[in-house]
Amino acid sequence: MGSTTSTRNRTWRNWGGTVSVRPAREVTPASVDELAAAVRRAAEDGMPVKAVGTGHSFTSIAATDGLMIRPELLTGIRSIDREAGTVTVEAGTPLKRLNVALAREGLSLTNMGDIMEQTVSGATSTGTHGTGRDSASLAAQIKGLELVTADGSVLTCSGQENPDVFAAARIGLGALGVVTAVTFAVEPLFLLTAREEPMTFDRVCAEFDALHAENEHFEFYWFPHTGNTNTKRNNRSAGPERPVPPLRGWFEDEFLSNGVFQVANWVGRAAPLSIPAVAQISSRALSARTYTDIPYKVFTSPRRVRFVEMEYAVPREALVETLRELRTMVDRSRLRISFPVEVRTAPADDIVLSTASGRESAYIAVHMYKGTPYQRYFTAAERIFTAHEGRPHWGKIHTRDAEYLSRVYPRFEEFVALRQRLDPERRFGNDYLRRVLGA
Repeated sequence: MGSTTSTRNRTWRNWGGTVSVRPAREVTPASVDELAAAVRRAAEDGMPVKAVGTGHSFTSIAATDGLMIRPELLTGIRSIDREAGTVTVEAGTPLKRLNVALAREGLSLTNMGDIMEQTVSGATSTGTHGTGRDSASLAAQIKGLELVTADGSVLTCSGQENPDVFAAARIGLGALGVVTAVTFAVEPLFLLTAREEPMTFDRVCAEFDALHAENEHFEFYWFPHTGNTNTKRNNRSAGPERPVPPLRGWFEDEFLSNGVFQVANWVGRAAPLSIPAVAQISSRALSARTYTDIPYKVFTSPRRVRFVEMEYAVPREALVETLRELRTMVDRSRLRISFPVEVRTAPADDIVLSTASGRESAYIAVHMYKGTPYQRYFTAAERIFTAHEGRPHWGKIHTRDAEYLSRVYPRFEEFVALRQRLDPERRFGNDYLRRVLGA
């Protein structure tokens, strides 16, 4: 099957409804050679180039009015090296398909984010992460990359080959080239026991350091306008498998977490004054449960209620203070917040523009229901996060620019210099990259 090229001006929209663009040309390449040829042709025509995934970024990081590359045909596992403990996968592969295919082979990623709709390259290029005391983001599990650069050549990189490119391109923001394949470290399939339980906000804050130290993966959701949180601890288990029974799983994950939550947000949008009362009910809807299953069934969950999101990484030691400031701000404001605030952690890593680059990090994510005004809430939250030298998630809403980002990323200039070398004409540039990386 060959690539398809289209000059029909279809409008492309992202998942959260925050971005819509009309590219001049679209191509769906079926091979790396076809992708490279499309990049060369765009260069001849003086046209900017962006690859898009499933549109799960809330920023305009993938937007272009030039050539839009769709990765639907670049999917599947290229090779598995059991001895090295690696799998090489085409960049357009959805994480869902990768996780299912790996499990079938008796393999798994060490850690993953909480949704798996994104493509492999979209998720890694923007720094998608889960929560972990010792295991880091998806990009930190990369052992090798293949990318098409601005002149249409194919560059491979790893810790040994082009290590300077590897250090940056694992979270490359689409600024260094089009990623065409990713080699991940994988391990034999294992079991995780998840323990979910409600806990008060004050108790989580008081015991956070211990909860983080004692669990491989700890996260929690705080419900604004309440003193309640839902906590989740995931730890490796010798088994046996004890998955959530199907009926209970449907009731809690689909009916309560998605169905009732959707209705609660509809009510909140129609009658904002009802939100605190609804939040009290929502925060108590889910009871404690413990289950044991393979990793992707524990780490990930369906997200059917659409939202917009801002997330910042702050130094882990600043988390509790930052969170308390956020709660005080919400309590003193006239804001009505129907979505919980999500808190996760990551160890320090060595990727140039990773939100956890060189520092142990905690993530605070704030959400608003799609279609409700989010600016006042996000602006007030961002003021708190940036006071703690927060680093915004590259794929989530924020207002930071290169001047700010160069202060909170010690290796920022290293990335900018590499971009200048690989893409001097800014073939892969757009308005978002001009803002965050500078002109």
